[in-house]
This record gives sequence, C-alpha cells and structure tokens, in this order.
Amino acid sequence: MMSESRDASDQESLFVTERDPRLRFIIPMIVAIAFLMEQLDSTIITTAIPDMAKSLDTTALRLNLAVTTYILTLAVFIPVSGWFADRFGARRIFALALFVFTLGSVLCGLADNFLVLLAMRALQGLGGAMMTPVGRLILLRSFPRSQLVTAMTYMTVPAIMGPVIGPLVGGVLTTYASWRWIFYVNVPFGLFGILMALRFIEDIGGEATEKFDFGGFLMVGIGVALLQFGLENIGRPVVSHLITALILLIAAGLLVAFHFYAKRAKAPAVDLTLFSFRSFRIGTLAGGVARVGVNGVPFLLPLMLQVGFGVSPVTSGSLTFVSSLGALIVRPVISMLLRTFGFGAVLTGSAVAASAVIAGFSLLGPETPHWAIAAYTFLFGLTRSVQFMTSNTLSYSDLPGDRLSRATSLGGVLQQLSVSFGVSVAAMLLGLVSMESHTLTTARFHEVFLLTAIIPLLGIFGFVQLRAEDGAQVSGYYREKSSG
Repeated sequence: MMSESRDASDQESLFVTERDPRLRFIIPMIVAIAFLMEQLDSTIITTAIPDMAKSLDTTALRLNLAVTTYILTLAVFIPVSGWFADRFGARRIFALALFVFTLGSVLCGLADNFLVLLAMRALQGLGGAMMTPVGRLILLRSFPRSQLVTAMTYMTVPAIMGPVIGPLVGGVLTTYASWRWIFYVNVPFGLFGILMALRFIEDIGGEATEKFDFGGFLMVGIGVALLQFGLENIGRPVVSHLITALILLIAAGLLVAFHFYAKRAKAPAVDLTLFSFRSFRIGTLAGGVARVGVNGVPFLLPLMLQVGFGVSPVTSGSLTFVSSLGALIVRPVISMLLRTFGFGAVLTGSAVAASAVIAGFSLLGPETPHWAIAAYTFLFGLTRSVQFMTSNTLSYSDLPGDRLSRATSLGGVLQQLSVSFGVSVAAMLLGLVSMESHTLTTARFHEVFLLTAIIPLLGIFGFVQLRAEDGAQVSGYYREKSSG
C-alpha cells in the first residue's frame, strides 16, 4: 500500500504545475492568450467588412472570403498539429505558431489589395491551426487528472469569449481607429505569448518516430476544407446550390474513404481509434451536436438585434458580449456540479437548460428593455459555458497520456466543425423561414430560435450512455458514490 502511494506521488510530481505551483496560473495564461487571439480573429472582421471593402476596392460579398479563408486554413491544418508537436516538441511548435499568427496579423494590416489580404489570412489560419490544439495539449500535459477541470476551463473560457467579443472589438476599432488595427492589436499579445512560452513551457514531445501520413492528411485536409466551405456557403452563398451539394458530396466521399484507409494505415493522420474511448466519443460527438445548436446563437442574436430590433452594431455587440461573462461565473461551480451529479447528469441537464434558454429568445422583442436583453443573454452564457466546459473536460478525462496529442488534433477539428455547423444551420433555417417574404422580421428570427432549440436536445441520446465511472478521475463522482 505504501509503495502504491509513493508511485502515485511520483506520478503527480511528473507534472510541471506540481513541481512549480506558479505555473498553475502562468501556463494557462499563456495558452489563453493564444486561444483568445485565434477565436477573436474568426469573427473580428465581420463588422469591419464594409470599410475594408471600400479601402481594398472590392465588394463586401467578396470580402466574406477573408473570413472563409481563415476558417478553411484552420480546418485543414488542425489535424497535423499533434504530429508536429510530438515530432518537434510542443513548446517549439506553440511558439512558432504564435510567431506565424502574429506575422500574419501584421501582414494583414499592411495588405494593400484583396488577394494579398486573402493570402495573409491563410497564413494567420496556419498559425491558428497549430496554436489551438498544441495549446490544449500543453495544458493537458501540465496538469494532473485531478486538476483537469481547472485546466480545461482555462482553455474553454477564451474559446467562448472570442467569437462573442470579436464583432464588438472589431466595430469599436473600425469606428474609432482604422480597420487595420483589428490585426495590429494581436502584435503585443503575440510577442508577449512567444516570450512567456519560451520561458515557462516545457518542451514536451520530440519523440515521434512514425512517418508523417501525407496521403491521409490530404484526404482529411481536402475533405474537411470542402465540408467547411460547403457549410459556410449554405449561409453565405458564393456558388450555386448545385455546386454546393456536389462539394459536400465530394467531402463526404473523401472522409468515408479515409475511414477505411485509417483501418489499414500504421499511423494515420487522424486517429479514429480514439472513438473507442467512450468518454472521448460522447464528449466530442454528442457534445458537438449540442454545441451546434448553442453555436447558432452568437450568429442569430446580433442579426436579430440589428435587423429585427434596429439597434446599432456597437449596442448589439455590447449586449451580446454579456454572454461571455457567464464563463467567468460558472468556472468555480463546475467542479462541485461534477462531483455531486457526475458527467452524465450535468451534460444532460445543461443540454435541456440550453434548449430552454435558446427557445426563450423568441420572447424578446424590440420593446424589450436593453437591461432585460442583457440579463437574458447573461443567462444564456451560463448554460452555454456549463455545456462547453463539461463536454470538453469529459473528452480528455480518460485518455492515456500517449494518445493526447492525436486526441487534441481530432478534438480540434470536431470543435471547429461544430462552430461552422452552428452558423450554417442557423443561416440555412433563417433563409428557409424567410423564403416567401424575402424579408427578415422579428417573427422570422423567433421561429429560427425555436427550431434551433431542438438541436441541443439531440446530444442527450449520447449523454445517457455515460456510466458513473466515466471521467471519475476528474469529477470524483464515482469515488464519492462508491464510498457513500
């Protein structure tokens, strides 16, 4: 018994945050900077598009490609991030990703024509694709499993806040400075993150011996890129519906082909055997389905406020920003909820709560006081945060340490797709309900909120399959239940 206790103590001491308690704050802060920049830049240019289009002598519709290019590059290169972290070391790749992202930001701000901007947005996306999963890997390898809730919370908070505050920050900078500052603002954060990463993060990894699966990467990368483009095109059409359907069909064919290819490959670019772990499978897939419905709200709500209620972009951004505060409030409560009820009950309850709150947006109208809209948006932020943090934590709670790098890559792809699905499904529903009148009224938005509220409930079919012992190292629920 004493030997087992000593072994457990030795295992704990392997984590850098156990050896140096200061790093329990410093490492998450460094990773949070990267996560916030990456998520912020996925939405920050939306309110600046008219000014950017005028400055670069193009149209607002064409400039939507600057958003799509960034997201597509993220989707393509996220799958390879784990291999690079294992091969060259997590600290090196993370610092390099920060440098590439920061350089891309500077060059985006200096762009003097549309094509240069697209190329630099792709460079930004390449850096962002490495920052997010490698940053998640650093967190997972820096904290013992008993502190995984805390580690995953630091990862999830910026991911929740970024897309919400992006339009607000972009609107303020564009209105009071210049659209170029929406890119320059990344520079001090990027440089600070690089210096801190090189100083405080251990160079985890550098042991990968498998040859890089270039063929598998092409199948997954092109498949995911086409899928992402097809989904984006549903809500913001660039090509015809027939071409969109063909693109989605090709994407599905490539991903299905990779499924069979991965069974024969020795070290495939994306490790599908991770789905054999029940907690990872349910956390990423069922949790991803629930997030699709929740991710539609940050797209729908600003539109309803501006188009349906007639408020200004800055007022709309201020009201939607309130939802991000929920992440800060919920963080200390998550551990208690998981310890008391377990992952299954918390995920099921949060899915039901999220569905109810999304449906409740249909009760808001132009006459609703702004303080009431802000308060209700804050309530949505609370339910959204519980769902995101809990499913993200569950996904990595039972995985062996040697599978984490591949898991963060696959998890990153699925998380990115849940954001895309959320926006695209919401945009598609909005187009369908307004097809006859060709006008977006408050009533049409209310209908879409009610339809979107159904989606989080679909995740419950996965959540009820969880057992009490799933994620027990993290939640403590099964141990308390057993001892009770």
